[in-house]
Amino acid sequence: MNKITETRPSPIAGHWYSGNAQMLRTEINKFLNKASFPDTGGEIIGLIAPHAGYRYSGQTAAYAFQSVRNQHYDLVIVLSPFHSYHPATILTSAHEYYQTPLGKIHVDQELIRLLFTQNIPETDIKMVQVAYDEEHSLEIELPFLQCALEGDFSLLPLMVRSIDPRQSEMFAKYIFELIKDRNTLIVASTDLSHFYPQTVAERLDKEMLDQIQSFSVQNVYRTEFEGKGYACGLGAVMISMAVSKLLGANKIEILNHSTSGTQTGDFSSVVGYGAGVFIKSHS
Repeated sequence: MNKITETRPSPIAGHWYSGNAQMLRTEINKFLNKASFPDTGGEIIGLIAPHAGYRYSGQTAAYAFQSVRNQHYDLVIVLSPFHSYHPATILTSAHEYYQTPLGKIHVDQELIRLLFTQNIPETDIKMVQVAYDEEHSLEIELPFLQCALEGDFSLLPLMVRSIDPRQSEMFAKYIFELIKDRNTLIVASTDLSHFYPQTVAERLDKEMLDQIQSFSVQNVYRTEFEGKGYACGLGAVMISMAVSKLLGANKIEILNHSTSGTQTGDFSSVVGYGAGVFIKSHS
């Protein structure tokens, strides 16, 4: 059996975003500089950001990452969908580092080990480690974090397959118990509706973003289940909401919405993107 390399090589650099470090940093900083962030009067616990190629969703993603620009976190938990089929509920990395053109990011394998020792019932949540995964939706957030945050951080990568509200809130409690005393940022990676005409996409996306803003895991799940709105990272969003609430967040603000039509000029079939923040309000 081949030994797993210490570093997960990027399968998407040079395709979904620039493979050139200088060009990538310049592009991300340009996005960030164009994204304003209103004073929310609270502490940012987490973010919601899209995960298409930067050409399509980079500017919307920047609204989320601008909210934590120049801040430092010891740990960042990125939750994303896992687009390929897998029988597990939650997948995480077997590698020690994620590689991007901007450098390596340390994966907190000790935290992953502790998560595996939580005696989570496998009938509820099956969790596995994978190597050399091709998943773009988690990695796409990393260069933004490398540009926006101050200093180094450790990463807990969690890729979510199908999950319901009860499982989401249960898994969130396991995570919370392990990270409650750490300086942590939560990042939920999700796009919204896929391949509807612009007017339909706007209606579907507004409904999903409204329900995310309601801060109810049940509402978000029901919206997708009833076909009133869509989030391809539904499980990632639900777990992120539940963890953020346990960490003290008490409101969610949506900062930006766009579709792929803005960039392509084709509004007949678009993908929706949204950016938001989980806030611990002091008022």
